[in-house]
Amino acid sequence: MGNSEIILASLSGEDKPGVTAALTAVLAKHNANILDLGQANIHHSLSLAIMFEAINAGEVIKDLLFKATEIGVVIRFSPISKEQYLEWVNLQTKKNRYVVTLLGRKLNPSQISSVAEIANKYNLNIEKIVRLTGRIPLNEVDRPGRSCYEFALRGTPENTELLKSDFMNLASCQGIDIAFQEESMYRRMRRLICFDMDSTLIQAEVIDELAERAGVGDKVKAITESAMRGEIDFSESFKQRVSLLKGLDESVMKEIAANLPITEGMARLVRILKKSGYKMAILSGGFTYFGNYLKEKYGFDYVYANELEIVDGKLTGNYLGDIVDGKRKAELLRLLSQVEKVDIRQTVAVGDGANDLPMLATAGLGIAFHAKPKVKQNAKQSLSIVGLDGILYFLGYRDAMLIEED
Repeated sequence: MGNSEIILASLSGEDKPGVTAALTAVLAKHNANILDLGQANIHHSLSLAIMFEAINAGEVIKDLLFKATEIGVVIRFSPISKEQYLEWVNLQTKKNRYVVTLLGRKLNPSQISSVAEIANKYNLNIEKIVRLTGRIPLNEVDRPGRSCYEFALRGTPENTELLKSDFMNLASCQGIDIAFQEESMYRRMRRLICFDMDSTLIQAEVIDELAERAGVGDKVKAITESAMRGEIDFSESFKQRVSLLKGLDESVMKEIAANLPITEGMARLVRILKKSGYKMAILSGGFTYFGNYLKEKYGFDYVYANELEIVDGKLTGNYLGDIVDGKRKAELLRLLSQVEKVDIRQTVAVGDGANDLPMLATAGLGIAFHAKPKVKQNAKQSLSIVGLDGILYFLGYRDAMLIEED
């Protein structure tokens, strides 16, 4: 427009039908050009901002004032110079967008304040805060067992690794979970999720259960714990543990499979992701027998694990094929992303042990679930407070979306 002016109109008042329609109709009448528009409704309180360009700005302002008075809302105006507007436009290519997800059984003001302080420390501006969990009733008994807020941040931190470290340290100190992700189209388009099995999908290390039945429980458990802490090579520990199972009857595996302790939230997570079109894989250093049991029961698409050799109904103490270790898990994640024609940035990996770290580092979103300290320290994201379905919040789901699925 020739001798046009740019005006920012900021409106507040009780939210009611027709407000936005009435004000934009005034702009349409004057042939004004809307440059930006934003609206929020918090507890029936409306906030609306419209940045517009008009030649007859004075007439537009006058008519907007009349209309605002007529519908019972407050409106104020701020002139925006062409220089200010161009600077604002240029910022969209210079500043990055991030999402911080804050999750706990119950969140208090101190925890929310701490997240905001870290954002401020790294010159990140909070543009929006959204509650992902349901509304909180006053009756303590009726309150849900979790609380989650999503912060939309904008800015260009000098050191994102230090920023992530600060968030992870805060999560550890405050007993909450914090996920820090770059906002991009890939975050909105996750399509493949790969899970470790033992101590992730199920609350057990199956090899320990087998060892108990074989009478070598203490020996195998000690090796397992050392391997999960990353103290000894996984492949070597696997061979040692499997050899100790020699002579165990195959029927024991069926009994253990039927009584696997499923992790809190696992069934809900898998059901919702399957309906959302995700492909789901089990990539486990455990055994195919148990992975296939979960596949049949819960509808996983792929299982890659280790095959125990069985002769005449007895475990021989040997295994078949290659060992699925940390390196192999990462390779399988890449392979499945190619098979499913999914960009690696659209993948999610979830695991608890040191042998999951390569997979977690390879995925677009790697989540250490109820993990050992070394794994938490090296993972991109950590989930330790709630069940597996807490992952839904990291993926941007809201309880309000899922009411019909629960």
